[in-house]
Amino acid sequence: MTTLDSSKAGHHGDHGHHGGSYLTPKGGWLTTVIDWATTVDHKKIGVMYLVAVLFMFFLGGVAALVVRTELMTPVRTVEVQATDAATGKPMVDAEGKPVMKSEIRGQWLGEMKAKIDGQELTSIDGGNNWYNRAFTLHGAIMVFMVIIPSIPASLGNFLIPLMLGAKDVAFPRLNLLSWYIYVTGSIFAVCSIVIGGVDTGWTFYTPYSTTTDAEYANVVLMVLGAFILGFSSILTGLNFVVTVHKLRAPGMGWFDMPLFIWAMYSTSIIQVLATPVIGITLLLLIFERMFKIGIFDPALGGDPVLYQHFFWFYSHPVVYVMILPAFGVISEIIPVHGHKKIFGYRAVAFASLGVALVSFLVWGHHMFASSGELAATVFSALTFLVAIPTAVKVFNWIATLYKSSIALTTPMWYALMFLFLFSIGGLTGLPLGTLATDLHLHDSYYVVAHFHYVMMGGTIITFVGGLHHWWPKMFGRMYNQFWANIGAFTVFIGFNVTFFTQFFLGTQGMPRRYASYIDDYQIYHQISTVGSYLLLVGFLIHLFVFLHSLVAGRKAPANPWGGLTLEWEATSPPDEHNFHHEPMVKHGPYDFETTVPPHWDPKDYPLPALPKHAH
Repeated sequence: MTTLDSSKAGHHGDHGHHGGSYLTPKGGWLTTVIDWATTVDHKKIGVMYLVAVLFMFFLGGVAALVVRTELMTPVRTVEVQATDAATGKPMVDAEGKPVMKSEIRGQWLGEMKAKIDGQELTSIDGGNNWYNRAFTLHGAIMVFMVIIPSIPASLGNFLIPLMLGAKDVAFPRLNLLSWYIYVTGSIFAVCSIVIGGVDTGWTFYTPYSTTTDAEYANVVLMVLGAFILGFSSILTGLNFVVTVHKLRAPGMGWFDMPLFIWAMYSTSIIQVLATPVIGITLLLLIFERMFKIGIFDPALGGDPVLYQHFFWFYSHPVVYVMILPAFGVISEIIPVHGHKKIFGYRAVAFASLGVALVSFLVWGHHMFASSGELAATVFSALTFLVAIPTAVKVFNWIATLYKSSIALTTPMWYALMFLFLFSIGGLTGLPLGTLATDLHLHDSYYVVAHFHYVMMGGTIITFVGGLHHWWPKMFGRMYNQFWANIGAFTVFIGFNVTFFTQFFLGTQGMPRRYASYIDDYQIYHQISTVGSYLLLVGFLIHLFVFLHSLVAGRKAPANPWGGLTLEWEATSPPDEHNFHHEPMVKHGPYDFETTVPPHWDPKDYPLPALPKHAH
């Protein structure tokens, strides 16, 4: 493969903005707001999802920092000499002995609450309850309102019609409805937070979520929010499936589609099939809570483990709803920024469908501690099947990188980080799928670290990488590569410092969801907390870079990276109806060896297939 001069890439096909850009205001600010609020344009809906998801990501991140700050020091009750409130002098009794009192130390949340209430901290229970609310809030927001909709709802909505050469999704009004359903569900969840939050954990396990008297309305509101959000997932998935089947451009067969489309198609199938299960489960949970109907309560003839089966039958497939779109993004970033055809296109495409199929068979590995021996053995064996299609993808990405002409752009750095972090996440899952080791590691910080390496190291890292990859296309502005790279490295270092230490915590026996711990664990928690603040700095750098690009970034060319998929044939940002003419597919999405990218000058893109152009 010849080397591409990426320094010239920014100048090719610099068509600037066209009058018909979807971002062009429709008049005054009120008219523009109404236009956006009632739009059926998939690009505007994608951008609105992006803003909403980033806002929820901020809320979930704040909750995570609260959790990490609380865990900086263990909670201790110590005996100290009392002081006279009037004079400030140490108090002694009639015999001259010091008057002692119990003092709680190391409980940051409890101390904050006591200061707000203008009282002295006398019990650790209040602070522990707030800690429980903080980690529940973090988990529920990040899973239901950030990771599940992040790539499909924002990047998926924006890109799927563009990549297929379509003017919009199959059901544009349904698309707008799914956005409003997402907002409605999020509002219910935020209302639950405002009136005090829930402390059940993000999984809402019974019997805790159905029998505790406190926060009666809070639990119902939060669960109802998650229930409503499910409809947004179902409608979006349905829309994408029909769009992929019916709206492909002339000349685009199934194996001419970009791999991002394959990933989103597989994701949509899971959303449509699995989400109704969690919907009915959460509804049963609300009925159980409000009307005591006896589905999950043993006293009324119910079974609390039944809830776990229902919940994980949805929530394990939804792990792949979270990660499959990330696989699709990586399958776009690596060929484009490596300027090389993807290795094993069909294998990667079918691996997406394979992951979707296996995802429905392995929910029981979350329940080894509450399952019978035979069921646990079967689920353990099935769990290892997931490694096969996943490994096919990872090895194909690495093979694509081999001898490619890599441009170390910010998206490419994120793709390389993903390969490293996701491999750690996948390999650390093997001890959790093995019965003998899982029973030791179950409900420990090892599980927390594994989950975050897969979900954040996989999905969030890729989401940010994809955002950098398609940002010039979405908003028509280039960003500062230097500062974007600084942000990426800061996020990478902060992430590993935060979560790698938690593997050691877990193997040494630190249980998750505990507000305090023995002194032996303190150094690991302190390192982890420092890492979490590094993560915050990294994401703030990215926020600054993106805002700066919107305000002062130079105009983006139509195809800054030299991609071959159809979205790069549109202008940056795209016209309201995506294309000036109906696109015709005349080459594969990754035929870099034989095709000059759209909007590029052939003189600046020598093809290796033509020896006279070779370097």
